[in-house]
Amino acid sequence: MAASKKISAPVEKKINTWSGRFSEPVSQLVQRYTASVSFDRRLAEYDIQGSLAHARMLAATDIIGADDLAAIQLGLDQIREEIRSGEFVWLLELEDVHLNIEKRLTALIGDAGKRLHTARSRNDQVATDIRLYLRASIDDIVSLIHAMQQALLDLAEKHTDTVMPGFTHLQVAQPVVFGHHLMAYFEMLKRDVERLSDCRRRVNRLPLGAAALAGTSYPIDRDRVAQELGFDGVCENSLDAVSDRDFAIEFCAAAALIMTHLSRLSEELILWMNPSFGFIDLADRFCTGSSIMPQKKNPDVPELVRGKTGRVNGHLVALLTLMKAQPLAYNKDNQEDKEPLFDTVDTLIDTLRIYADMLTGVRVNREAMYKAAMRGYATATDLADYLTKKGLPFREAHETVAQAVRFADDSGRDLSALTLPELQQFSPLIANDIFAVLTLEGSVSSRNHIGGTAPAQVSAAIARARKCLS
Repeated sequence: MAASKKISAPVEKKINTWSGRFSEPVSQLVQRYTASVSFDRRLAEYDIQGSLAHARMLAATDIIGADDLAAIQLGLDQIREEIRSGEFVWLLELEDVHLNIEKRLTALIGDAGKRLHTARSRNDQVATDIRLYLRASIDDIVSLIHAMQQALLDLAEKHTDTVMPGFTHLQVAQPVVFGHHLMAYFEMLKRDVERLSDCRRRVNRLPLGAAALAGTSYPIDRDRVAQELGFDGVCENSLDAVSDRDFAIEFCAAAALIMTHLSRLSEELILWMNPSFGFIDLADRFCTGSSIMPQKKNPDVPELVRGKTGRVNGHLVALLTLMKAQPLAYNKDNQEDKEPLFDTVDTLIDTLRIYADMLTGVRVNREAMYKAAMRGYATATDLADYLTKKGLPFREAHETVAQAVRFADDSGRDLSALTLPELQQFSPLIANDIFAVLTLEGSVSSRNHIGGTAPAQVSAAIARARKCLS
C-alpha cells in the first residue's frame, strides 16, 4: 500500500472487545464512571508509537504477515494525523485511548487491525504508554529546570557584591550577598535534575510483552521492541511489569520536591516584595491589583506556586494510597494513576516555564538590602571570631560579644558604630583593626572559601554552574 493513500471507512461505534462474555450491555452510568478516554487520550501518540513497534516485531517473528504490517502502519499513520488535526472521533463507550484507536484501525483496514493486539494486553499496553509519556515529560521538565537555572545565574551574576541580611529563624543572622542566596536555589534545582535523571532510568524499562500478567505463548522478541522504542531494557517479571506504578510515584516524589523548592523561593519573593522589606519588585505582568484598594500590587504568581505545591504533594499521596493495598497483578484501581500523574506534569511544566520568565523581571533594591543587613547586629559573629583568633576561647568570646550587643542595643547603635574605648571595655584584645571586621563588606569577604558568601567565591560558583549547564 502507498504510504500517501488515505483509507476511507465509517467509524465503528460498537461493541467492546470483551462483550461476548456478558448477557447485557454496560449501563451508561457505568460507562461514564469507568471510562478514561476523557483524560488518557493524551497518550495517543505514545500508544501509536508502541503499537507500530509491536507490529513490526510481530512481522519480524512471523506472527503476522508483511501485508498485515503494511496495512497496520498505513492505518496507524492515518489515525495519528486524524488525532493531530482534531478529526478523530473519541467514543466514550470504547472506554479508553487504546480501544478507540484499535476500533478505528479495524474500521479502516479490517482484519489486519484485529491482529495488532496479538501477544499483548491492554495491561502491558497502558504501562508502556505511560512510561513513554513520562520519559518524554521528564526530558521536557529537565530542559525547563535548566532554563530556570540559567535565569538564576543571570540574576546572581548581577549581584555578586549586593549585601543583604542572611536569616535563621527569619531573624537577621549574618550578612551574605544576594548572588550567594540565589545560588542556593541553583543547587537545589541541580539535585532535582539528578533525581529526575535517576528516576528516568527506572521509567525507561519496557513492560510490553508481559501481556495481561503472565507473558505470552507467542515467540515474541521483547528486546527488539525495547531497542526500537529507546528503552534501556525490559521489565523482567511479567506480574511486576503490568501491576506496579512505583516509577510514577517516584516521579511524583521528585516533582513534589521541585515544587517545594520553588515554593520556598516564592515565599521569599513574597516577603521581599512586601514594603516592610522592600528588597525586590516583580514585573507587573506577574502581579495583580485589588478590586477595592487601588494601591495594591499583589504577587499572585509566587502565591499560586506556593499553593500549587500542596496540589502536587496531594497527588503524591494519592498515588501512594492508590497502590498501598493492591494485590498482584493489574487492578482497575490503576486507572486512577493517570489524572494525578498528568496534572503533576502539567503543573510542574507550567510553573517552571513561568518562573524562568519571572526571574528575568526581578528588580533589586540594593540600598534596602544593605540597610536591612545593618540591623540586627549581623556582624556579631565576626566580632566573636576576631576575639577567638586573638586567643580567647570561642565560648568566652561568644559571651563577650553578647554583652557588647546588649550595650549597643541599649544605645541604639550598630556594633560598627561603637567607639574603640567602648568596645575595649568588653575585651582588651580589641584593637583598631576591629572596624574592618565589623563592616558588612569585610564580613562577607572574609568567607572566602568554596561554598562561602565572599563575592569572589560566588563568582567562581557561577562560573562552575555555567560550565555544568553548557
